[in-house]
Amino acid sequence: MEEVVLRLKELLFPSIADVAVLSVDANIEIVRVDAQSVADGAVCPVCEVWSNRVHGSYVRFPADVPSGGRSVVLQLRVRRFRCGNSGCARRTFVEQVPGLTRRYGQRTERLRSTLGVLIVSE
Repeated sequence: MEEVVLRLKELLFPSIADVAVLSVDANIEIVRVDAQSVADGAVCPVCEVWSNRVHGSYVRFPADVPSGGRSVVLQLRVRRFRCGNSGCARRTFVEQVPGLTRRYGQRTERLRSTLGVLIVSE
C-alpha cells in the first residue's frame, strides 16, 4: 500500500517535495486528493526565522488543473506555526508548499501557470 501512495505522489506532484498523498478517490467526474505537508518546519514570512513549533492546522482547497477530463479537488492539510522570534509582529504563520501554494492563493502553482499561458497566448 505504501508503494501505491508513493507512486501516486510521484504522479500527482512529481516536482514537489514535502507533500504526502494520503488518499485518492476518483469517480466519473471528480478526482479527490487528500494530501498534507510533511516539512520539518517553515520560515516566518515577516522576520524569516525558522520555526517547527506547530500552533495548529487546517485544510485548504486550492483549485488545481483537471486530470483526464475530471475536476481535481485537492484537500491539502497545512500547519500554522508559532514564530520563534519574540520581537516579530507576526505571532503565527501558515506554511506554504513551494511549487504548490502561495500566501492567500486560491489556485495551485500548476493552475496559475496554465492560466498564465492561456492568457498570454490569446
